[in-house]
Amino acid sequence: MSFKNIYYQLLLILSNNHTAVTVACFTLPSDEQEWILEPLCFPEQPATDIGTNSSSHHDMEVVTCVLCSHSAPLSEKDRLLKHLVLVHKLVIADVKLIADFPKYMEYWKNRISEQPITDFCSVIKTNSQGPVEKQEHYFLLCDVLPEDRVLREHLQQKRLEEILEQQQRERDDDSFQRICMFCNDEFNGNRSSLLNHMAREHSFSVGLPDNIVYCVEFLDHLQSKLDNLQCLYCEKTFRDKTTLKDHMRKKQHRRINGNNSEYDCFYIINYLELGKTWEEVQSEDDREMEDEDDDWSDWQAHPVCAVCLFCEQQSESMEKIYTHMEETHGFDLHKLKTELNLRFYQQVKLVNYIRREIHQCRCYGCQEKFGSKPEVIRHVMEAGHVMQLPETSTWDQPQYYFPTYENDALLCALSDSDSESEHTGPWRDVPVIAEDISNLKVLKQTSVLSHLLKNTDSSS
Repeated sequence: MSFKNIYYQLLLILSNNHTAVTVACFTLPSDEQEWILEPLCFPEQPATDIGTNSSSHHDMEVVTCVLCSHSAPLSEKDRLLKHLVLVHKLVIADVKLIADFPKYMEYWKNRISEQPITDFCSVIKTNSQGPVEKQEHYFLLCDVLPEDRVLREHLQQKRLEEILEQQQRERDDDSFQRICMFCNDEFNGNRSSLLNHMAREHSFSVGLPDNIVYCVEFLDHLQSKLDNLQCLYCEKTFRDKTTLKDHMRKKQHRRINGNNSEYDCFYIINYLELGKTWEEVQSEDDREMEDEDDDWSDWQAHPVCAVCLFCEQQSESMEKIYTHMEETHGFDLHKLKTELNLRFYQQVKLVNYIRREIHQCRCYGCQEKFGSKPEVIRHVMEAGHVMQLPETSTWDQPQYYFPTYENDALLCALSDSDSESEHTGPWRDVPVIAEDISNLKVLKQTSVLSHLLKNTDSSS
């Protein structure tokens, strides 16, 4: 079972059972060794290979397992998390929301050495219907436990205090020295002189200086993009600096992309509340200001694109995607739904199953493994396995309730057969007239039910 599926199932159980220790059961599939350590997403913008270096001095910090002496650098945190799952059957919830992961692990290592792990973790029993020798217990450590919640909030508060102290040092620092990225002017003294210059003279604004932290690392990161001939907004790469400058000027790309999360660590707002991004914090502020304004006339829905099951084709129209899959790949989801009488959640499981099998380069019809996605797609088409599904028990499993890709818009377009059946058939146009209940006494005397009861009594 993938790390993500174990993680999500544990969280789902705990969301419905707010207790410190909860016991539940589910069945593991056969592909136990195929691990997906991060939720998958369809690409929404060009990827970049340039990472921030604001926390590079923390990346080499060694983190030790809470249950043994195994350790790994903080930069290889995923390897340590995989060790916890494979060796100790321990899952830590919402790892990305932990402000100081090494301190978090150190705290729980000390606590677990004092008391049994079951005093702190929820317990999940797997393969409950299988042989006893194949049953396992997984442990979930999460903020459902008050002690864990207090620890996470304490680490977040401490991190915020450190960030504010760092920002204050940068605001008071008069030894700042740097050359503008867009011209040869050199600036000495306070960092605000350079930031204001770029905003005023080059129309390049990264926000108010007082909202920025790790300013030197931020500017280094932007400079490295320009040195690699990469646009700061769309992140496309160009052949020379002249072409890059013309592009940024003509396209008005002298700005950073607010949707790029790699810039989040340079803004104070992202450290204010545990688990919330700047967009969420800002949207809450906007709602507070607009409580009395209920005019939604100018609201525009964000377009959602569905992605084909077999290729990279995208479309905002679900019907176009269905038509594309049928005409290009010979896959008819509507036909499968009708033939197999699939309910809504069975359709969800089927789509997630096919997505997962193709992501793992395996034919969902015959289970044959391939080296790449193009190979498995070619096999599915040539072997005629597009509409060939395995036994229902293979894909109709609880783990496929959860999307293989977090932003899979195709799942939003699935229809509920049960709800559709309510509006079909020979009686769909027959009006239903309610009984007149203004005189309940008369209604009771003339009710068909009362006659049936009288007939029953007389016959007995």
